[in-house]
Formats: sequence, structure tokens, C-alpha cells
Amino acid sequence: MDYRIEKDTIGEVKVLKHVLWGPQTQRSINNFKIGKPSSMPIEIIHAFAILKKAAAFANFDLGVLTKSKKELISKVCDEIVNGDHDDQFPLVIWQTGSGTQTNMNINEVISNRAHQIEGKIIGEGNKILAPNDDVNMSQSSNDTFPTAMHIATYKKLITHTIPNLERFKTTLLEKSLEFEAVIKIGRTHLMDATPVTLGQEFSGYHSQIDHGLQSLNNSLSHLSELALGATAVGTGINSPKNYDTLSAEYISKFTGIEFISAKNKFESIASHDALVETHGALKLIANSLNKIANDIRMMASGPRSGIGEIIIPANEPGSSIMPGKVNPTQAEAITMVCAQVMGNDVAVTIGGTQGHYELNVFKPMMAANVIQSAQLIGDACISFDLHCASGIEPNHTRINELLNNSLMLVTALNTKIGYYKAAEIANTAHENGTTLKEEAVRLGYVTEEQYDEWVKPEDMTGSMK
Repeated sequence: MDYRIEKDTIGEVKVLKHVLWGPQTQRSINNFKIGKPSSMPIEIIHAFAILKKAAAFANFDLGVLTKSKKELISKVCDEIVNGDHDDQFPLVIWQTGSGTQTNMNINEVISNRAHQIEGKIIGEGNKILAPNDDVNMSQSSNDTFPTAMHIATYKKLITHTIPNLERFKTTLLEKSLEFEAVIKIGRTHLMDATPVTLGQEFSGYHSQIDHGLQSLNNSLSHLSELALGATAVGTGINSPKNYDTLSAEYISKFTGIEFISAKNKFESIASHDALVETHGALKLIANSLNKIANDIRMMASGPRSGIGEIIIPANEPGSSIMPGKVNPTQAEAITMVCAQVMGNDVAVTIGGTQGHYELNVFKPMMAANVIQSAQLIGDACISFDLHCASGIEPNHTRINELLNNSLMLVTALNTKIGYYKAAEIANTAHENGTTLKEEAVRLGYVTEEQYDEWVKPEDMTGSMK
């Protein structure tokens, strides 16, 4: 393979001749062979390109960068955002905790690509754009990486996670209305309880997702604050006056999202509470999704020798040995996603504790976990909605069978004959394998007419039918 010799402040480095990255990227490749190559989320890379372009525009407006350099940086950044150079970002998550090497990866790619655009050969002659002095002007890895984290996470949430959650929430609302008159047995402690409607159960699911969305949307305000302009330790050293607010304005313009300069730059680089907050909302949603999916899976269980109260879509054969078996695969998939998100939350929480003095040094790991969780929840919700939730139907025959077989209907007699007599009826029916009505009449506590008048499942579901 052909190589070129590049230099950095430590010395010479051998770099593949055809690649756009430079010596610091190559050193990171050589030093951090941890996990899958190119594991740094591409969303972070694209966010970096947006902030590098914004920084160039701000630096030009403030008179510290030439127009030609601004335009070159802008052109290459647009190419990166378009995905033209995705293969030029080979670094792993498991690197320096500030993300310095990814920042330099971006700087080197922009510098070398600009060299190409100007008709020059990479590695030959003076660079048209210096990676540190021009592309990284008024910046530090310490403020650019958290800025990229916020841009990438915010974009992922509003373009993917939240819309798919909203769609799923709508389906749950539609099902709650569709099933509002379907009376079934309720369950507490996984045991028979008094009746509810299937619609009431689905209304609870809808409310869970609605509250989760509220929490997630509430976290966007903190995410909208950008660290850019903090530079090394939060003081803004080596950046011109008003650079922080101006760069945030340009990022807002380029993304169509209202970002602002962080209210406190020390907080923005030394702690990543915004990511902890956002992921806390994602964990909350994962908890809700897990409960919903498990309820649906259990209600569909059997279907003939289990509960079988609802019918879920048969998407694919469920067994390689048992003919005709169909499994709740979408429920299994989404609950696995929930487990992953809950695990990610532990990592994000621990990462959030690693702010020592003026810098948090778990940035790449935190970013990767938050973005993965946001992606997975969005993916899982749309999959579960399309291939399961939207196609759920009640099994009316089985619902009525289980409802009428439940001893908990006796609860309706509490106010008529008292708790202890009602309990005696239930216990006797259970022991004798008889019905509530039979034992209630035999014990002489009610007449047949009274039982029929008082024990009506449709009157036991409360006011929210």
C-alpha cells in the first residue's frame, strides 16, 4: 500500500496516501484498537461539520478568518453533512474522553479536502487550510465535542425519536377508543381482579407514552444550549468577543433548530447534565414501553392454552420444529431494546459523574449511548406500531369466557351483603368448582333475581368506559 509521511507536534507519522485524514487521526487509529473501527456515531461527525461551518462564518464576521478560507471550510463541511466523506472518520468511541482525536479527525479531513479542491496533492506543499489554526480557530475539543453532542442528540430526537413515539401514541389512543366497550377481567398481582375495559387498559398505555414525551420534550431546552465559545476551560480564551453567541446563531440557521449559547460555559463542558436529563427521559419511556409490550404479549399468550384475550398479527413462523406456532416477536424485540436503553442509562449516568474540575472526560461514551438509545426507541416504536399494535384485535369469545369464569365479580356484592359473605361465596365456588351465582343462591345470601341485578360486569368498570 502507498503511504505519505505527515508531521504533527510529536513527529512523523505514516498515513495511507489516498485518505483525507492526517497524523493525529492516524495516531489514534494506531493507539486505540478498542472495539469496532469507525464506531464514533456518524451523527456526531455530521454535527461537527455543522459547527465547524458555523465557527468559520462567525470567525469571518469577527474579522479573524479570511473569506476564501471561510468558503473552503463551508464547502467541505457541506460535503461532510451530505455524507460524501463518511468513510474518512475511522475512529472509535474508546479514545480520549474529551473527544480530541475526533475533533482533529474532522479538522484534518476539512484541511486535506480543501487542499484537493484547490487542485493540490495531499501531503505536498503548504496546506491551504491549517487544521488547528484555521479549521479549529476559536475552538477547543473541550467545547466542540459537547456542542456536537447536543446538535446530534437534538436532531435525532426531533427527526426520529419523537415523531415515531407520537405515531405510536396515536395508535394507542385509537385502540383505546376502539376497545372502550370491550369488557374484560382486570388483573392485579397477575391474579384475577374486577373488570375493566380493554380500552381503559390501552388508555393507560397512551398516558404513559404521553407523559414520557412530555419529559423528553422538556429536556430539549437544556440540550439547546451549546458550549461553543467556552474553548479550553470555559473562559473563552483565544476566541473573539461575541463569537459564542454568533456561532450559535449560525448553527441555528444551518440546522433550522433554535440553539443558543450556553448560559454557563463552565457547566457546559465540565458536566453533561443535559445528556443525563435527556437519557433519563429515554429510560422512562423504555420503562413504559416494556410494560406495554409485556402486557400485550401476556394478553396474547397461548393463544388457545393461555390467556388469548387479544389477537396479534402473525408476522412470521415462530418455530423451526412446531408447525403453526406464531410468537410475539415484536414484543420481544421492543423489550430487548428497552433493556439496552436501561443499560445505556447506567453508562450515561456514570459518565455524567466524570466531570473533574473544568472538564468531563467521558464525552464520546455518553454521546454514543444517548444517540443509540434515541435511535433504538424510534426504530422499535415504529416497528411495534406497524407490525403489532395497529393490528391488535380483541378475542371476544375468550374475553367473555374468562370474564364470566372469574370469582372476582363477587366484589359487586360487597355493598349489598358485606365483604365476609361475599368472600364466603367466592371461596365456596372455588372449592366446589361451581359458579358464583350458584353458591350465592344456595347459601341464601341473594336470590337469582338479585344476583342478576347486582352482578353486572358492565357496571363494574367505573365512569371511564
